[in-house]
Amino acid sequence: MNITVTGRSGRMGQSVLAAIEAEEKASVHATHDNGEDLLAAITGAEAIIDFTLPQLTDELLEAAIQAKTRLVIGTTGHSDQQREAIRAASSVIPIVYASNFSTGVNLLFHLTRKAASILGNETFDIEVTEMHHRHKVDAPSGTARTLLEILNEETQSSYQDDVTHGRFGDVGPRPSREIGMHTLRGGDVVGDHTVMFAAEGERFELTHKASSRMTFASGALRAALWLSEQPAGLYDMQDVLGLK
Repeated sequence: MNITVTGRSGRMGQSVLAAIEAEEKASVHATHDNGEDLLAAITGAEAIIDFTLPQLTDELLEAAIQAKTRLVIGTTGHSDQQREAIRAASSVIPIVYASNFSTGVNLLFHLTRKAASILGNETFDIEVTEMHHRHKVDAPSGTARTLLEILNEETQSSYQDDVTHGRFGDVGPRPSREIGMHTLRGGDVVGDHTVMFAAEGERFELTHKASSRMTFASGALRAALWLSEQPAGLYDMQDVLGLK
């Protein structure tokens, strides 16, 4: 598979290029960086792997549709409007859109859903923490946002009304439906995520820690190769890994 990699000079772009170089079933068609001709880089490619910034997404979707190229999106921090644009584009081209491409993190998503469905949030208080390197620009991370969405679905709670981002001052007793979200930034941490279920007398925690960006790059490449046999549609890594 000939693949175009966007964000060539970024940390993830470099990792994706290394993953492709190590995979005999894939090759680099072209690369793209800020200020370069995106359509020219995409034309003729069988797939695009994108780990950049939300500011590029609109142009990327338009170019991918025009070139009829499969698309793997690992960029996070999109607005609701951009998410809807991605969904609309998937009616024309196959897209894998995921907040995290790590096999372990996607198992964390799966186990979080199972735990939340069993434990609920009436007896157990739910807290989520995430930590990333000091250069990460969006908070909470896309992975943490996915975890919160899973928890909201399984506990019939609301992201807008029931998720509390940090706590400060005299906040009073913890509401029973509240889900705490805590973001940490520092150093060169690749990505740590924990979901905690705490009750009287016991605490249950699910944790994933990434020590290398190659786990995300390899997962994104796996998603691109998987897309070669898929029709137009919107997929995520749960689909790629067969966890649904």
